[in-house]
Amino acid sequence: MTITLEQAKALKHGQKLHMVYCSNADGTPRRLRVNGKVKTWKRSSWKVHIPIKHGLYMHSYLTERNLDQVCLTAEDAIAEREALKGQ
Repeated sequence: MTITLEQAKALKHGQKLHMVYCSNADGTPRRLRVNGKVKTWKRSSWKVHIPIKHGLYMHSYLTERNLDQVCLTAEDAIAEREALKGQ
């Protein structure tokens, strides 16, 4: 199951996430690490900005628009990927 907005707001620095659509060479879901403080807004409670890191040099952000691409566990990411294949 992909993460919800409430789960995204509760993420902490250093916590691991797993991608649904991207995988490593061995077929396991690509791992991401939360690389800073999760930014939220008081006026727009539906917004979230999560800094992430993958590997040595890739840095990016997750937002409320692409939360459906990550899961908290590798098993959830694999199950989500299999469910998408079945559609």
